[in-house]
Amino acid sequence: MDALIEGYRRFRAETWPQARARFEELAAQGQRPRTMVIACSDSRVDPQMIFSAGPGELFVLRNVANLVPPYMPDATFHGTSAAVEFAVRVLHVERIVVMGHALCGGVNALLRGAPPEAQDFVAGWMTIAQKARAVALRCDTPEAQQEACEHEAVRISLANLLTFPWVADAVQAGSLTLHGAHFGVATGRLVLVDRDGGVRPA
Repeated sequence: MDALIEGYRRFRAETWPQARARFEELAAQGQRPRTMVIACSDSRVDPQMIFSAGPGELFVLRNVANLVPPYMPDATFHGTSAAVEFAVRVLHVERIVVMGHALCGGVNALLRGAPPEAQDFVAGWMTIAQKARAVALRCDTPEAQQEACEHEAVRISLANLLTFPWVADAVQAGSLTLHGAHFGVATGRLVLVDRDGGVRPA
């Protein structure tokens, strides 16, 4: 905790004086981000840093392997779906970006099996992307399988977003666009992952 407090003190001393007016504006007027980013919880993948975004610019959801489950309104808890609902129906974001990344531990768990310590929730959560595993295992090497599975997991999340009726309606109306991306942790490079199977540099 000491390191976190020290970081906060640096924020107050170095960042806050320049950012204060922006935070005061956000407090007074509320947030109006135009973009939602669904990214992995991996500590090496920070959407705000990658997109050079300031406070109030991105509505960020992070979970294991940047997955979106299918639309399923029931009595169980749906943190990811709740965030999507708030972003689309309350904040009226203009775009959703699902951003996967290299060396994803959740994807590795899907391909090779979750570790014994991650059986309560991770193993079941990763079944959302089960179809990605089947596609990836057609590749020849473990490295190619990992990357293919990461890309395919992004596509599955994009497809699942369209199962939310109000997401599909907004996309149909042209007020919302969906995008896939993949970040290279070792290279710092971002590629765009198309729903039709293509990958291209950002």
